[in-house]
Parts: sequence; structure tokens; C-alpha cells
Amino acid sequence: MLLAVSAPAQHETPMYWRREFRGKAEQVRFVRAFAAHLLADFPALDDVLLVLDELSVNAIQHTRSGDHGGRFIVDLSMDVAGVIIYVTDQGGPEEPRLRNLAELAEGGRGLLTVDALAATWSWTGTPEARTIRATFPAQSRREI
Repeated sequence: MLLAVSAPAQHETPMYWRREFRGKAEQVRFVRAFAAHLLADFPALDDVLLVLDELSVNAIQHTRSGDHGGRFIVDLSMDVAGVIIYVTDQGGPEEPRLRNLAELAEGGRGLLTVDALAATWSWTGTPEARTIRATFPAQSRREI
């Protein structure tokens, strides 16, 4: 006789990575390489990389992270639900905000790109430091 034993389902352990980058434009490619290596099999990897690119450039151009000696931090979190990215900068005088189309000139499209590609995004912080968070589900809305 075969006896069946029930066991609780195993939850996949979330993965978490953090890296600090110098606040220089050439560091953006290293941010992309960092994420591409760790999230290689993630279905929405291209979207994640583009959003990381935008948030890294914003940190360098619009905050003290881009000043001499400045730094910014990238955190990646992945579990069965998807990926969450965080970019923490050294703050600045303005708060992150979406611009309307009438305000756009040569720049200002970064957060519009984030808004279009991420399932959700938000920010928290002060003029001294802030973190922008963006989420990417493991399955796109089209797959569900």
C-alpha cells in the first residue's frame, strides 16, 4: 500500500541585490549590465533595463548624486510575483513628477517612460535623499 503524505508548498525565496554606483554618466551602462546579468530570464527585462536607464540618468542629472563625488544606489528584488527596482539618489531641490506634454522640450520624458513601462511606480524621501520604486509583474497583463 502506498501512503501519501502532504507537505506544505515551498515558497520561492525572494532574491535581493544592491549596488552603489558613482554619479557619472558612464555608470549607466554598468547599471544596465548589473541588472541584465541578474535578471537575464525575466520576461520584461527590456522594460526593466529602460526604466533603470531613465532613473539612473535622472539621479545623475537632477540630484546631488551627479555632483563631484556623488553616488546613487540600485536595488533589485525578484520573486515569483515579479521584479521591483529601486534607485536611491542623494536628493535635490525638486521632487520627481510627471510633466504634461506641453511642458516637454528637449528633456523631461524620463518619468513618462517609467510610467508607461512599469506596472506601478512611486517615490519617497526628502530633499537630502529619495528613492524611486518601480514594479514589473512576472506576467504581463496580456498573458493573464
